[in-house]
Amino acid sequence: MKKFLTIAAAVMVIIVATVIALGAQSGGRMENNDYLRIHVRANSNSQTDQSVKYLVKDEVVKFITPYVAECVDKPTAMKVVESILPQLEKVCDKKLKECGFDYTSKASVREEKFPTRVYGELTLEEGVYDALIIELGSGTGDNWWCVIYPPLCFTSASSNVEYRSAIFDIINKWRSK
Repeated sequence: MKKFLTIAAAVMVIIVATVIALGAQSGGRMENNDYLRIHVRANSNSQTDQSVKYLVKDEVVKFITPYVAECVDKPTAMKVVESILPQLEKVCDKKLKECGFDYTSKASVREEKFPTRVYGELTLEEGVYDALIIELGSGTGDNWWCVIYPPLCFTSASSNVEYRSAIFDIINKWRSK
């Protein structure tokens, strides 16, 4: 038992040291290219278009979460998301049709420039990010945003489950000491 505890402690030390080293290399911050964002852009800023945006967002989150939940790195998450783009559009279009809208959606993964955004203690600086962009109709209205990878803010509207990055939590805990 003593040998097992010694090995377990050594493994934990290696993991923590690796996380700390990675955090120190980037100043404790992740780079833009470490994130895969998601934006659901409404058709317009009318109250009805903004309302349906959130209904569509809820369906997108329910649909995409099982696909990306097991992704261990951003390239895998991007590959998974790119492989389900047609299904994502069908999910969005179905909800739009159910709500009586005659416009459809367009989903794509691409690089885009985004302004600084804050989510809790996380600040995503202005810059170019890879993102899943879902445009509803013209896509010219205000958007809902989140981060697919690492899954920092996926929250299902129908549950109180929050998907977070364990590495991000460890780095934040270490930095706060």
